Amino acid sequence: MTGYETMSYHLETERLILRPWAESDAADFSELLSERGEETSYTVERCRKAIAALLVGTENSGIALLPIQRRDEGDFIGYCGLITGRSTLQEPEIAYELFRRAHNRGYATEAARAVVAAAAATGRRRLWSTVGTWNAPSLRVLEKLDFVRDHLSMEENGEVLWLTRELP
Repeated sequence: MTGYETMSYHLETERLILRPWAESDAADFSELLSERGEETSYTVERCRKAIAALLVGTENSGIALLPIQRRDEGDFIGYCGLITGRSTLQEPEIAYELFRRAHNRGYATEAARAVVAAAAATGRRRLWSTVGTWNAPSLRVLEKLDFVRDHLSMEENGEVLWLTRELP
């Protein structure tokens, strides 16, 4: 194993609940991913399979990407959590995505702050984040969470900024 504690798979904030995926999240997940406007088809069935893979990955890695629901309304508004993505299990990457209707309300910052605390509780010392340089709202979230710029890379979709955050 990794030598790290397992990340908490249930996080609560003042306004949000981050919890494990359920098959019933597939339709909402499909709708969220479809907001990206890419040519890729995010069918409900494809999202069911993605959820199954996320659950297996969580079981194997001890880190999780978690659905976000608003506490009072109980609705799915996105996801936030840790992934290996472009990084490693020892220094995972924080990832988040919210429905456009949930933007500009502080939800991404609130959810990501809870995930940073959960990552620190596992014993990890550093997190990464990678964001397209065009994505100013996401960069503002990371700035509020004390992520600092590390380096740039070029990918097929453009310039990507790599940021890090030391954990206590």
